[in-house]
Amino acid sequence: MKTIGFIGGGRITRIFLHAFENAGITFEKIIVYDVNQQLLEKLKTHYRNVFTASEINQVANSEFLIIAIHPPAMMEVLNQIRDMVTTDSVVLSLAPKFNIEKIQGILKGINNLARMNPSASTIVNRGVNPVSFSSTFDPAKKSELLEMAKHLGYTPEINDNLIEAYAVITAMGHTYFNFQLPKLKELAVSFGIDEAEAGKAISIMLWDTTITLFSSGMTFQDVDDLVPVKPMKEVEETIKGYYDKFLGEIYQKIKPA
Repeated sequence: MKTIGFIGGGRITRIFLHAFENAGITFEKIIVYDVNQQLLEKLKTHYRNVFTASEINQVANSEFLIIAIHPPAMMEVLNQIRDMVTTDSVVLSLAPKFNIEKIQGILKGINNLARMNPSASTIVNRGVNPVSFSSTFDPAKKSELLEMAKHLGYTPEINDNLIEAYAVITAMGHTYFNFQLPKLKELAVSFGIDEAEAGKAISIMLWDTTITLFSSGMTFQDVDDLVPVKPMKEVEETIKGYYDKFLGEIYQKIKPA
């Protein structure tokens, strides 16, 4: 694809631009539109090959258009660009709550429409980036998009009605551990383990734990029984209750009506 445009210059656009740079993915032109001029200036400071747009029509007709905004702004933006995108445009929405059917109902005649919900680790090309496609998506353009996306991490092609489920489990998943892992490292260092070694050992432990839990063929209970001492046992049920409550609530909030 020759040109790529972003509507929205916030966090997720920065993640994509960084990942493209890491992977050596280049375009003839990258252009970003946002109503917040400070965000655009920040992008230009960090990514010198990025052009910025002061008007949405300067980006809406890009060959590959990424809509990187929050759901509350989606209806306004879709109505703004509905007469600007063409049947040949490739449009990728990163917003939950607005499924393909709803977006196509507004962007009349759009054929090449996809949705993705990337995760924070996409910034280091290790993201979980599930993607769904409209039934009218051109096969050649679809292959092109998937080829690009594979450099950003794991990109399973899924049914559109699962995007919000992945959003809760993978896109938000980092936040369930981001406060725990630094604490574990802090404790390791306080117990006398070298800081670099602590980070390495914890990383390996976490990866190997997932392999043991999900790929060993053992039941979760059998895996749990491999370790006789469980310091957090008395709070496990409480923590699992928090998962049920808070993840269930956010899923109900972001899933399409």
